[in-house]
Amino acid sequence: MRYGIAVIGVLLFSAQVGLLAQQLETGAVSYVTAQHVYVKFASTKGIAVGDTLFLKKGSVLTPALVVTNKSSISCVCTPLAGVSVQPKDAISAKQTADTGLVPPAKPEPQKPPAPVPAAKLEPETRKPAPASVTPKQRIRARVSAASYSNISDRGQTTRMRYAFVFNGEHLNDSKFSTNAYVTFRHTLGEWSAVQDNLNNALKVYGLSATYHFNETTSLSAGRGINPKITNLGAVDGLQFETGFGHFYTGVLAGARPNLFDYSFDANLLQAGAYVGFGSKAHERHHQSTLGVVEQRNKLAVDRRFVYFQHSDELLENLNLFGSMEMDLYQLVNSEASMQPSLTNLFASLRYRFSRNWNLSLSYDNRKNIIYYESYKTYLDQLIDQETRQGLRLGMNMRPAKWLSCGLTGSWRFQKSKANDAKNLNSYLNFNRIPLLKASATLTANYLQSGYLNGTTFGLRLMKDVFKGKLNLELSYRRVDYTFPFYGYSTNQNIVGGSLTWSIFKKLGFYVFVENTFDSQGNDYLLVNTKLMQRF
Repeated sequence: MRYGIAVIGVLLFSAQVGLLAQQLETGAVSYVTAQHVYVKFASTKGIAVGDTLFLKKGSVLTPALVVTNKSSISCVCTPLAGVSVQPKDAISAKQTADTGLVPPAKPEPQKPPAPVPAAKLEPETRKPAPASVTPKQRIRARVSAASYSNISDRGQTTRMRYAFVFNGEHLNDSKFSTNAYVTFRHTLGEWSAVQDNLNNALKVYGLSATYHFNETTSLSAGRGINPKITNLGAVDGLQFETGFGHFYTGVLAGARPNLFDYSFDANLLQAGAYVGFGSKAHERHHQSTLGVVEQRNKLAVDRRFVYFQHSDELLENLNLFGSMEMDLYQLVNSEASMQPSLTNLFASLRYRFSRNWNLSLSYDNRKNIIYYESYKTYLDQLIDQETRQGLRLGMNMRPAKWLSCGLTGSWRFQKSKANDAKNLNSYLNFNRIPLLKASATLTANYLQSGYLNGTTFGLRLMKDVFKGKLNLELSYRRVDYTFPFYGYSTNQNIVGGSLTWSIFKKLGFYVFVENTFDSQGNDYLLVNTKLMQRF
């Protein structure tokens, strides 16, 4: 294990080599589903299937999405583990700069090139604006109302969910910014559950205000997630950060949200500090953060640990992302121990052999994730739970413009072999089908764990109608699962469809229907609707 940690450490701290001239293509998340994230660009000419897209927060780029399919102006992506994106989030794609010019046979360095007017420069090549320029206000907001109905022979339940998201940068062209992400959900006919504990219905995922002293120094108050130490989760309190050159440092003090209902909990105090080194805007991306955090429970030390996060383009076409946590304090049988213990580790490497072929390798032994809200089906939750941890190897190919495919294998292993799991997942995507003018995706999944064996086969058809105003999707899945320990098996036929309607430029409506026909007679129908207004 020590040698493994040493190897990972060498990778994470390896020298920055292989500089490559690059430029950023910036787009925005247009839609998010349970499985995919849709990102719209002005053009996807320089983006290939398998590329990693980055979530852009100010000048910080964080690996967030992997492209699985694309059109001329949009990409269909899957999110990386632990990453959450929302519609309108800024997404950047790194592309190799290609001017299309042929170099002269005999360079003439003594003859400087003719100056190019600043107005004709591409946005990526213009000089950064002076720090004294007044910041400009930028506001993005949305409100939505959604229903989630489950209808079966055992009855019907309908959950309602209302959400408000606001992101205001430099309000009134000032140094103040604020953001909010608040939801309220309840089950029809069960209002007493809301009265018993309002925090079970009201969820504040983000609510903070930030004052920017300058471009590199800021102070935030409220509930927020720090992109430099994302695995720490939300912090209720104060966060201060300042930078100098390529370096930055920060401190935080406050509390952790309640583990059961995500409300404010003054008993769960925490404080920490971190330092880091990263690239500036338009440079080859690399960022490292090292932090120390202490968490308490009713004033007693609950956890003290070191956190490290690193993302980098190690070589040309080779990308690395890793994070780890090492506990420095343990309380065993009422006795404190300072013996270091590696508690969370994630590392991912991706190499792009060409625009049409890439290979990825990752290892994940992070603890299970707590979901305060999840609208995935039982089948999708089961696959996520059984395949997230362990070793994973994946490959994506695009043999033709209209065809892409991928294969991913994962293996979760333990010394006791009590919780081993093997998974094989594949897809075949047809970007354009003649006559139908639609795209189709075939999927196959095999899962074997300590208590179940099963296969899933699926077909999904997607069609854009009326130039993006109306999108239709039809799906079918065949599920066959066996539970050897219980001597129980089942098969399901799952038929579904969805419609996305852009009523106006910023007003949209979405409806999803899925019917599950179960061999054991446990049929049920899911009906989800959502109305969203953006501002």
